[in-house]
Amino acid sequence: MKKAILLLMSIQFFVYLGFGIIIPILPEVVVQQGFSEIHVGGLLTVYALASFFTAPLWGSLSDRTGRKKLIMIGLLGFSMSFLLFALFIENLPLLYVSRVVGGVFSGALYTAVTGFVADMTDEENRNKYMGLLGMSIGLGFIFGPAIGGVLGHSSLQLPFIASGVLTLLLMIYAGIILKEPERRGQANKRALLPKGGVMLWQYRIRFLFLFSFTVTFLLAGLEATFQLFQMSKIDITPLQLGYLFMASGFVDAAIQGGVVRRVKNGTETKWIICAQLIAALGLILIPFTSSLIWAGFALSVFTGGNALARTVLVSLTTKESGGKYGTAAGMAYSMDNMGRIIGPVLFMWIFTQQAGNMYFISAVLAILSIGLIMLFKNSTKTLRNSNVTS
Repeated sequence: MKKAILLLMSIQFFVYLGFGIIIPILPEVVVQQGFSEIHVGGLLTVYALASFFTAPLWGSLSDRTGRKKLIMIGLLGFSMSFLLFALFIENLPLLYVSRVVGGVFSGALYTAVTGFVADMTDEENRNKYMGLLGMSIGLGFIFGPAIGGVLGHSSLQLPFIASGVLTLLLMIYAGIILKEPERRGQANKRALLPKGGVMLWQYRIRFLFLFSFTVTFLLAGLEATFQLFQMSKIDITPLQLGYLFMASGFVDAAIQGGVVRRVKNGTETKWIICAQLIAALGLILIPFTSSLIWAGFALSVFTGGNALARTVLVSLTTKESGGKYGTAAGMAYSMDNMGRIIGPVLFMWIFTQQAGNMYFISAVLAILSIGLIMLFKNSTKTLRNSNVTS
């Protein structure tokens, strides 16, 4: 089990490394090739859109055909997206194709890995292992921009070639190490229908999907506006910003690797509510920035709450899925991507209208979203401890 967990952690790390590695490179590529700056946003958005529309399909497929097969397919496709970007860095249409390919197969990896862990754990220890996966995601976000910046200094193609080759090697290793997990309940006996994902929205798990959107929506909004706001407050430089996000990334990893594993079964909603209040506090602190240290402290407070909410939410969602781990993970991943699609655009517009007040608005939204968790708690229409056949 330990080898499998380490491998699955590595896969999650590379998925989010791939998401972050492009952040410092993409603007440089667009400028150097003489493309319009609008394509910076376009190339980021198509990745999230591709994941949003395909993740539920991958989740249903993993429930029907198995986790390992989807992981192998996902690693191959994800690797090809990196290599495609490197080889055709001067061809804008093919850059868009590479980002779509990356988004499609990142959804396959996320849903298959989450379903794999749900299959090989019980409800008592699932929080622990989901926390380890969350820690890997945090580390991917930390090292993605850093690796992209360092390798990209030598060659803009190098970060993508390195990531593509490493992902291929990871696929070979996965083929040797991973064994298809034994399905829990009746998950291995179902013929899963396409309407399975829609069916989940009839139960209280829908409140968790909506909350998942909110958590990522707030995170994406902060990521899109934080640098511009701090430039006006403390004249922050890109290097200083990198250090702040690296520090907050380590907070993310520490929360998910240390705190989440201590969340006992049945207490998830209490932890999520506390986490969201902490995230709201971090948002409230940001407008009062007067120094780099304060900016880092406020960002880390928000990150700690956001990381805790995200990972406990993933574990709780699998427990509420009625055995449809992959389908539920795919739906949650799509809601995350919808947050990444809408968040930057909407919050950037609010930022241009309200500047620092945007973070107070964000804090209010964070607190109001706790209502979704209360609706979840008060609903009795649950799939927990049941195995759905339709």
